[in-house]
Amino acid sequence: MRFPTVLVIAAVALASGAAVAKLPPLPDDAKAKAAEAANKTAWSDKVGAYKTCQIEDRLAAAYRAHALAAGQPASAAEPTPQCADPGPYHALEVTPAASKPLETSGAHSPPGAATTPPSNKATSAEMTGPRK
Repeated sequence: MRFPTVLVIAAVALASGAAVAKLPPLPDDAKAKAAEAANKTAWSDKVGAYKTCQIEDRLAAAYRAHALAAGQPASAAEPTPQCADPGPYHALEVTPAASKPLETSGAHSPPGAATTPPSNKATSAEMTGPRK
């Protein structure tokens, strides 16, 4: 091999090592914004499908009415599912960072603040017994 070829191979190897380096994880607020954007996009897609369905129904009805008025035969409407209205937009409910569990997995703590007392109704004196 010639020297310039070896130099080019070494430069490509170093550049590819930097390209494969692991990026730092996204902060929680960036993850929340991304989830909210995905939620809003999904809702917008549902609204667009709902409006398209309504327009198609109106066009089919207008076509049949126009054909019947002109004295031409018009086929009966085929049964189709009703247009599903997605309703108003609802933002995602995100648990505030202050009430998130301290464990990394979150398996041992409930996600929010306690709303009821613990299930054990015994007092600490009853649980520990008499003093010695």
